[in-house]
Amino acid sequence: MRRTGVATLACLALTALAAGCGLGSGDAASGDDDEIVIGISLPLTGDFSEPGKGVQRGYEAWADYVNANGGLLGKDVRLVILDDQSNADRVASDYERLINQENVDLIFGPFSTRLVVPAAQVAQDYGFLFVEPAGAADEVFEQGFDNLFYAAPAVADDHYNLLAEHILAMPEDQRPQTAAYATMDDPFAQGTAYGLRDKLAAAGIETVVDEVYPPNTTDFSSIAAQIADSDADIVVGGTQYQDAVNLIVSLRQLGYQPDLAAFSTAPTNPEFPEAIGSQTEGIISPTGYTPDATFEENVAFVEHFTEMHGHAPSEDEANAWTTGEVVAAAVEAAECADPSPECQQELIDFLRDATVDTVVGPLSWDPEGRPQSAHLIQQYVDGEIRIVMPSDAAEAELIYPKPAW
Repeated sequence: MRRTGVATLACLALTALAAGCGLGSGDAASGDDDEIVIGISLPLTGDFSEPGKGVQRGYEAWADYVNANGGLLGKDVRLVILDDQSNADRVASDYERLINQENVDLIFGPFSTRLVVPAAQVAQDYGFLFVEPAGAADEVFEQGFDNLFYAAPAVADDHYNLLAEHILAMPEDQRPQTAAYATMDDPFAQGTAYGLRDKLAAAGIETVVDEVYPPNTTDFSSIAAQIADSDADIVVGGTQYQDAVNLIVSLRQLGYQPDLAAFSTAPTNPEFPEAIGSQTEGIISPTGYTPDATFEENVAFVEHFTEMHGHAPSEDEANAWTTGEVVAAAVEAAECADPSPECQQELIDFLRDATVDTVVGPLSWDPEGRPQSAHLIQQYVDGEIRIVMPSDAAEAELIYPKPAW
């Protein structure tokens, strides 16, 4: 099976990038007419490096699969990946470089709302189609971008919709009365937690803790103490990965035992059980993806990814693959993949009215690029993370109240 060429560039400055990473001029990066070069910037170091590496694996697996199955428009795909170091200024510079100096044919989006917005602005300025795997906060869709499409089932505020509906449908004497929220100062993380908060608060569930912390926070003892002292019935974390792990460890050390514990992103990460240990039981997370989905596209994805990496894909990897699927659908429909304004506009116009079959199900978008579907709710049940909502996709019954951790 042919492996796609991937140039991962992780130099510390753009000057060092040009001199020390071996790409040379834009002509060298853009290759020839027998390949399609796709430019990407990802947080391979810094605050978002863990999910950023997952997105990288998904992109590379997609390119490998495409090349093993005839390419895109009959051409091999080659990825040029830069490391934006989880920095918003750096990600904008990266996409400027990819378009102007590396002369890429197409671009894929980065990870994290914090990085998607500046990247999407560069793409908008140059008229490039911009499909992204991980920018779900409201602010992404409030910038006026007409080239942006989010390659996942739902935006951040709607991730917990099914859980909110379930809680509010509970009998009054069983429904939680108080809730504690701790969220990273990040639009996506806050969007997931506050989407649930606002729905529960409107129904009378009191918010007793509402803390926002910087992305680089490692010491959660103070926030955990506030939550433990409140004895809130439920705790919700607007989290990425390491912050969720550290918060959970701090809460456990204080003996706090909520009836429900929900954290965005982290529980779906393959490393989460090892980091938390044997006490994952009952922890909840929204997800836009399960490797057990029977969509034809997903069966092929899981098989190919597992062959490459020895384990099933996660949500981050799936959303990256989905990004490739969405762009490929536009390319095949428009029969072009080049940086010309005419081609890029054709790609954008196609997706405006399209429904694309992907590994996360059929995707279509509103005029601002919001996907028109819903997230699943997962929970650790008997040591495995299982779908518990909606009922027609459930692999297990919701555990409530949560067992002690």
